[in-house]
Amino acid sequence: MTKNLEKNTVNVAVVGTGFGQKVHIPGLQEHPRTQIVAVYHRDLQKAKEIASAQNITHACCTVEDIVALPEVQAVSISTPPFLHYEMAKTVLQAGKHLLLEKPTTLSASEARKLYDLAKKKGAIAVMDFEFRFVPAWMRFAELLSENYVGQKRLIKIDWLVSSRADATRPWNWYARKDLGGGALGAVASHAFDYISWLFGPARRLSANLSTSIPTRPDPATGKMKQVDADDTCMLMLELADGTPCQICISSVTYQGRGHWVEVYGDRGTLILGSDNQKDYVHGFRLWASPAVKNLTEVEIPHRLDFPKNYTDGRIAPFMRVVDRWLQGIDAGAAVTPSLREGVYSQLLMDLTHQSNELGKWVEVPNLENFLGSS
Repeated sequence: MTKNLEKNTVNVAVVGTGFGQKVHIPGLQEHPRTQIVAVYHRDLQKAKEIASAQNITHACCTVEDIVALPEVQAVSISTPPFLHYEMAKTVLQAGKHLLLEKPTTLSASEARKLYDLAKKKGAIAVMDFEFRFVPAWMRFAELLSENYVGQKRLIKIDWLVSSRADATRPWNWYARKDLGGGALGAVASHAFDYISWLFGPARRLSANLSTSIPTRPDPATGKMKQVDADDTCMLMLELADGTPCQICISSVTYQGRGHWVEVYGDRGTLILGSDNQKDYVHGFRLWASPAVKNLTEVEIPHRLDFPKNYTDGRIAPFMRVVDRWLQGIDAGAAVTPSLREGVYSQLLMDLTHQSNELGKWVEVPNLENFLGSS
């Protein structure tokens, strides 16, 4: 079925067909202002099969071929993180707009180069930091901005899931630190973004990364291969306003409690959380209590509801990211979350590795100073 396209439809190419097929393709197909005109897979035959199945005109096996198509105005990238920098660089050098999955790149210096390139080319680049667009999280942000908790005393974040708890789950790139694998890139990249969004910048951090499952079976040979990417992250942040922030993230916790953010202040408490182990967007609820009163659940206003919900909870917030992307493209101006936010998330991940290796607290530089030090 061909959708009734608006005059200002943006033609998008999709690069990455794992998460891309689950979220990017259905979200972009459903969005009234985006039309998918090309798809990338490193195997051209597979690219053609996906294009045929999804009624997409062009199939390509290189990003250079994607950006050479004159009808492509924008590109979404959802490949593994070790491919992000070169692919995004190719997209931005061609002057195409960019939607990039997290983690941004493999290092903050790479992320900063992409940020500089997007500014130079006038391309609108956004990061898929979905939590900013989930209704319960949006209400959480509103209450924080209204100073509901007063002066913050403690922020506590738990993100405990069992996605990689099974030691027989096969080895892949996710098991390699140098390829951007591990819970830090997959999950803490989100946490670092929403901490900045909700609570402001960090002053310093201390981290301990561990690998509970040191080997996994090679899917090709069955032999055990080494795992050096983290599966559990313990972090302490001191925010710029002095608030302590404790973070515990693990992908190997059977019956883990899920994803929870707790904020304790001198005027009240806010708790946001979901115990959904199968979908990291569905299921969030919000509780609040002023001072010594009991916690009560907060009703999320209908004005924040998604226009439509999907079986896969990631599609609706992704479409809101696309909304923001299109706002930027229409206005010709950067929008949040942009590569600027991507640089900051990546910077905190780099410093997490540094703190873990040194075994001590590390200072977090001011983002503007870091961006200006190119």
